[in-house]
Amino acid sequence: MSRIGRLPVSIPSGVTVNVDPSNVVKVKGPKGELSQQIHSDMEVTLEDGQILVKRPSDDKEHRSLHGLSRALVANMVQGVTEGYQKNLELVGVGYRAQKQGQKLVLNVGYSHPVEIEAPKGIEFDVPAPNKITVKGIDKQAVGEIAAKIRGVRAPEPYLGKGIKYENEYIRRKEGKTGK
Repeated sequence: MSRIGRLPVSIPSGVTVNVDPSNVVKVKGPKGELSQQIHSDMEVTLEDGQILVKRPSDDKEHRSLHGLSRALVANMVQGVTEGYQKNLELVGVGYRAQKQGQKLVLNVGYSHPVEIEAPKGIEFDVPAPNKITVKGIDKQAVGEIAAKIRGVRAPEPYLGKGIKYENEYIRRKEGKTGK
C-alpha cells in the first residue's frame, strides 16, 4: 500500500470539492478554483469531510499512480487555501528586477532587458531590486515560471552570479591558478 496514497486529504472549511464520474476533481476555495483530471483507474471518493484515493489492484502502474493522484489532490486543496510561492534572488553587480504592470523586467548582464509575462493565475512581486517572489494557487505553474526565471541567468559556480532560489546552495569552484 502506498504510504502517501492511503493518507486521506482533509477538506478545510470554506473549500468545496466535486468529483465528476469522469474522475475530474474540482476544488474551489477562498483563493480560487482548480481542476485536475485524475487517472481513470483511480477511485476518488468524498467521505466525512475527507478525500480518499483508492487503487483497484497492486499492479506496478496502479501503485505508482496511487501516491501521485493523492498528491495532486492534496496540492490543489493547499493551493486554494494557502497558495504557493517561490522566492528568487539576483546575485551580481548591476543585476536587478522590476515589475512593470504584469511583466517582470530583468537586467542580468545582457545587452538588453529580459521581459517575462505573468501567465494567468501567477503574480510577480519585487520586494527589493534583487529579490523576486512568484505567487499562485497552482503548484506546478508556480514552479515552472520560477524555473523559467532562473533559467534566464542560472547561477555559475565560479563567482556565484546569476538568479538562484532563496535557499539554494551554489557549490563554488576554485578558479585558475597562475604560475
